[in-house]
This record gives sequence, C-alpha cells and structure tokens, in this order.
Amino acid sequence: MREMFMGRQLKLMIASAVAILFILLLISTLASAAILVPDEVDALKEIATTLGKKDWNFNRNVDPCSGDMGWINTTAPKDDQNSVFCDCSFQNYTTCHVTSIVLKSQSLPGTLPPELVKLPYLREFDVSRNYLSGGIPPIWGTMQLVNLSIIGNRISGPIPKEIGNISTLANLTLDFNQLSGTIPQELGNLTLLEKLTLTSNNWTGELPEALANLTSLKTFRVADSNLSGSIPNFIQNWKNLEILVIQGSGLHGPIPPGMASLTKLTDLRISDLNSNNDSTFPDLSQANNLKYLIRRSCNITGELPGYLASMTNLKILDLSFNKLSGKIPGTFSTISKTDYIYFTGNNFTGSVPSWIQNTGDNVDISYNNFTVESSINQGCQGAKLNLFASSSKNNSMGIVSCSKSRCSQNWSSLYINCGGKEEKIGDRSYERDTDSGGPTKLYSSGTNWLFSNTGHFINDDQDNDNYIYSNTSRILLDNESQLYMNARVSPLSLTYYGFCLRNENYTVKLHFAEIMFTDNKTYGSLGRRIFDIYIQGNLIWKDFNIADEAGGVNKPIVKPFTATVTDHTLEIRFYWAGKGTTEIPHKGVLGPLISAISVDPDFPVPSEHSLSVGASLSVGAIVGIVLAVLFTISLLLVILWWKGYLGQRKTMAQDLRGLDSQTGSFTLRQISWATNNFDAANKIGEGGFGSVYKGNLADGTIIAVKQLSSKSRQGNREFLNEIGMISALQHPNLVKLYGCCIERDQLLLVYEYMENNSLARALFGPEELRLNLDWSTRHKISVGIARGLAFLHEESRLKIVH
Repeated sequence: MREMFMGRQLKLMIASAVAILFILLLISTLASAAILVPDEVDALKEIATTLGKKDWNFNRNVDPCSGDMGWINTTAPKDDQNSVFCDCSFQNYTTCHVTSIVLKSQSLPGTLPPELVKLPYLREFDVSRNYLSGGIPPIWGTMQLVNLSIIGNRISGPIPKEIGNISTLANLTLDFNQLSGTIPQELGNLTLLEKLTLTSNNWTGELPEALANLTSLKTFRVADSNLSGSIPNFIQNWKNLEILVIQGSGLHGPIPPGMASLTKLTDLRISDLNSNNDSTFPDLSQANNLKYLIRRSCNITGELPGYLASMTNLKILDLSFNKLSGKIPGTFSTISKTDYIYFTGNNFTGSVPSWIQNTGDNVDISYNNFTVESSINQGCQGAKLNLFASSSKNNSMGIVSCSKSRCSQNWSSLYINCGGKEEKIGDRSYERDTDSGGPTKLYSSGTNWLFSNTGHFINDDQDNDNYIYSNTSRILLDNESQLYMNARVSPLSLTYYGFCLRNENYTVKLHFAEIMFTDNKTYGSLGRRIFDIYIQGNLIWKDFNIADEAGGVNKPIVKPFTATVTDHTLEIRFYWAGKGTTEIPHKGVLGPLISAISVDPDFPVPSEHSLSVGASLSVGAIVGIVLAVLFTISLLLVILWWKGYLGQRKTMAQDLRGLDSQTGSFTLRQISWATNNFDAANKIGEGGFGSVYKGNLADGTIIAVKQLSSKSRQGNREFLNEIGMISALQHPNLVKLYGCCIERDQLLLVYEYMENNSLARALFGPEELRLNLDWSTRHKISVGIARGLAFLHEESRLKIVH
C-alpha cells in the first residue's frame, strides 16, 4: 500500500510539473505574438534620438518587444546593462508596454529625455555611467517611476521640485553629477522612498526638515558636497535605515544622539565633518548588525565605549583622526577578527594590548601615545600591524628607529619616484618606490625616507587592492616622462617621511599627473579626484584636484612649496577627506595619487658628506684593504696591459664602458648611507691615496670602501686603471673588488670586507690589539702572503711589480 501511495504521489507531481510547463509555454507563445503599442514605439524612437542611442533597430518588420532588436520581452534580462523590458500580459497577452529601460556604461552623449512620459507603464529608468548632459526634466514628476538612477553623468541644475510628486518612487540615485542648488523639501513627499543617494554634487544649504518624513528609507548617502548646518537629529525618524553615509558633505558636528535609535544599521560611515566642535561617541549599543563602522575625523573625544567589544560582526572599524584617549581595553580582543581596524591619529595611552601585538591583522595604531615597550622598540611594522610613531617617547625619533638607522643629520636632498623604478633625470637619481603597499603598511627605503599608508579600497569589487597604478597612456614630455608612468595611490592617508635632514629650508616639489581617468567623451572622463595636502603637519592645499591644476588628464603638473626642517624630519602627507567621484570609471577610484617627490636645499651644500646618513656600524678593519692600498701604490710603478686602452685619450665616460661586466656599480647615496656618511667611527685605514671605511649595505652585505683623497696625486686615469686591473684578478689570497662609484667629485672603490682586521695591527699594533699567534699560524699567514705575491708577479696574466 505504501508503495502504491508513493507512486500515486509521484504521478501527481509529474502531472503538476507538466501542467506548469504547459502554461509557461502557452504564455510564451502568446507573448511572442504580442506587440508593443505604436505610440510607445514612436516614443522609443524619440528617446533614442534624445539619448544619442544609435544601435536600436526600428525596422518596420521588427517589434521592439519581440527580442529581435537585442531587447527582451520578459522580466529576466539577457543583458542588464543594455535592455528594454516589456510586459506583454495585457489584453490576453496580445499587447506589450515598456516597463523598464536600462542603459548602463555606454557613454551616451545626449540629454535626459522628457519623452519618457509617453511610456505610461515605465517603472524603471537607469542610465548610469554615460555622458548625458542637461537637466532633469520637471515633466517626469507626472510619471509613476519606481526606480530612477542617473549615476555618473554630466547632469546639471537643481532637482526639480516636481520630482517630489512621483509618489511611487522607491529608489532615487543621483550620485556623481553636477547638480546644484538646495535639496528641495518636496522630496519629503516620497514616503515610499527606500534609497536616496546624492553623493558628489554641488549641493548647498541644509538638509530640509521635510526629509524626516522618509520613514521607509533604508539607504541614505550624501558626500562630497557643500552643504551647511549640522547633521539633523531628525534622522532618528528613519527607523528602517540600514546604510548611512555622510562623508565630506560640508555638514557640521556634533553627531546627534538620536542616532541611537537606528538599530537596523549595518553600514555607518560619517567622516570629515566641517567644524571643530567636539563630539562624544553616540550610543550604538543596539545596532548589533553593524558590519562597517567608520567615524573618521569627527572630533570625537573621550574613551572607547565598552559596547564596541560586543560588535563581533564588524568587518571594518575606522575611528582614525579623532581625539580619542585612554587605554584600549583588553576586552576588545573580541573584535580581533575584524578585517580592518584603524585607530590612527588619536591620543590613546597605556600599553598596546597583547591581542593587537599578537593577533592583530590589518591594524593601524600609528600616531598615538602608547607607553614605550620593547615590542614597539623592535620595529614599527608587524606582519599587518602599523606601529609607526605610536609611542609617546619622542615620535620624531621614532621615525629614525623605524628606519633602523642612526641619524647624523647630514642629508640635504631627497628624490622619490613614487610607485616606480629608479630613474635618472638630469643629475638627479630618483629612488625606486615599488613596494606593493597595503592597508596598514609601513615601508622603509633603506636610505633616508619611508612611507606609511593607512586604509584600503572599500567595496571596489577587487580581491586584492592595488596601491600602485600604471599609466596606459603616453605623456609627452622631453626627459621626465618616466616619472609619470606609475604613481602611488592611497584610499585614505599616505605619508612620506624624509629624515636625518639638515635643519634648513627646502623647496619641496610634488609631481602629479592624473592617469586613472580618460580624456575622451566617455563616462571615464567624468572622474574627479580630490584630496588634501599637508607639509610639516600644516594643511597647504585643501581639495586639491590634479586634472584641474594640470588642465586635463595625463598632463604633468609640478607644485613647489617651501618647507622648513627643524627636527631633521620632513613630513609630506596626502589625505582623502571624503570627496571626489569614488565610482568612476569604476568603484574604488579615489584618494591621493602622487607621481614623484623632489626635495632640494635652499642653502649652499657642503662639497663633501652632504648627501646621506647610513646605518649603525661597528668598528673593524680588513687584511684585504692593506693589499688594496699596496695595489694602488704599485699603480705608480706598474706597466698596464689592460685591454689595449693604454695610451689612448678617452673620456671618463668611455673609460667606464665595459666595467659593469666586471664590477658592480654603486651610487654615492648608497655608499654614504652604508658608511654612515663616512663617519670617523667607521674609518679603518689611511693610506697615501685616501681613507678606508667599513660599511653595511641595505641588504646586509658588509663592505670596505676606499675613498680617494682630494689631496692624492692619483687621478681619474689611475683610479680607472686600478678598477680594471683588480677586477681582472681572482685569487683566494686576494681581496675581492665588488665595484666602484664615480659621482660628482668622489672616487670610491668597494671591496670585500675581511673580518679579522689588518695583518699589521695583528702583528705590530698596540699590545691590547695584537693577536697571540703561534708559529704554525704565522707560517700559514706567510705562505698566504707569498702565494698572493706570486700570483701577482708570475701567475696572473697581469704582471704587477711593487
């Protein structure tokens, strides 16, 4: 019986499925016979002309709702970027009406069509990311639209008050246009409105009180505007609100306490309020579903509220650049799984909690006043933890500790190719800056600069953020184009630090080129990048726009500024204050962009030791340097057969050709840094031709550097001869030549460093420095010297006699 019952049930299910399928096929068949009413066909032709849409097929034998135009006549879109949707269920499936027009990212060049009113059944009109201009037609106020989106166009003028008559409207999206004027109070009549986004327009005035009536709102965004007044407390009426974004809007604080009633919030972003009014942290303890909590640059004072520890659903917690103080409670370890935590630029004190030090992932607590601890002193960057300048103990010296360098305060210049490789421009060498970056990144160059980045690109639909952008266009510039082929970008705050600089005045030149927008008549050309520039902590340019200043995109612009260094440190910071078109040409195009930085002295630079300061070094000497000095002396008596160059008149440049294949090349900046600016503490020898210094390269290689004295009689010719000769000598008992440096008035040889000091000191030096060598060891040393001399005199193809 059970089997019979189950068999009957199965047959019923099959019969039902067949019946449903038959009905769907019948509807489809009937719909395929339905046609769009002629008036709406004519209306579509007019709309196409007004929009500049040229690829619609209006052949008399093709019905717009038949599907033969590449459009669709059902509710399931084939192409949700380029579709006209029809409802063909009217009059027993014989008549169609247009219900939706979606034309996204097509760079349509026309204007918004008033002819939409000729489509009485139209409920959706979406022309996001095009090149449309003109104003919003007031006649649209007679329609029954549900969704209206004109994101990313050139629409200008005010919002017609007639839009407030569209009582059916649920979505009004006007972001990234050129709309202006006040927001009409008539929008308060749209009681069914669930989404109102007004970001990146030229609004003025206050948010009208009538907006309090929008009790159905779930999403409200207003950013990058020129509004005035305070954040209205009437937002407490928006009980259904899930997303609230107020960034760089022009509105003032404080943050209204009524926000505590918004218990359904999942995304709360308020930043860059336009006043210095202090604000307390509002009570959000009931907003248990918060995933994004951003309260940046809001002048929030006091301590962290305890309820944050219970917000375990948080993905982003950004409270940076406020006035928060006190300790970070240990109970906050419950939010350690938050994807990103930014406490940058506050006044937190006490110890850095262990959960941040041990398990903090993508945590930035730079620029605070935490107690100095050994864990902080060991460095300023964990795996994904930025501790830069987070200690209350002399943060300016913290910069030097982050660089792992000792500062002799002798740098006089700085050149960085931001986001690009090392480049030689004239007599300047721009250092490479190719680190991939990160949301809580501190990078030290190994010379006299570093950068600190805070922030990531939110909602950019990318698995991995890219902090370096490469130019796909060509910038026509004689000899500096390579500086603009790449640029470093940041979603929030990017700071470059030059340290160990002389306390003098400098000219800081910031090199920019807008390389992320297009210069054609597409929506990609409508982007606006706006950020602030600080030098030495002072705001020197508010709302800087690269393209505006350069007169277009892909055009270089150099902005010079004067900076005074008083603590041997230069700070250049770029900060995104919530402005600009953050979704053109795609999401995540925002924040500062910098191509290169050059810092030149406004004072006479000493001829020696003026460029750099190096790493911490120990005292030592090498046997090889003694031999090297002997080699140099012997050059005065030697007969050189070096590759047939002898006796030819050649320039220094010609002499240097071919040496790269035998030796490495070093820059004066590298060697100066390695020797701590030729610090006397690192001097390990003195010969007739100059001094010898111990050095430590950025990769940890220990070297010995022979510096030709300006008083030496050895000239460029002898110097090059020594390079050519010694580079050709390879023997276990001879010191290895790594390379050379010929720059400005400096002639330098870089040798292998020998740990056991000089033989002369070991045998004949002060008693406390002599080595107690037995006869067996002395015999080995003698044999080693003899083998080296024998190689030089007899075995090498170059015969050297001294």
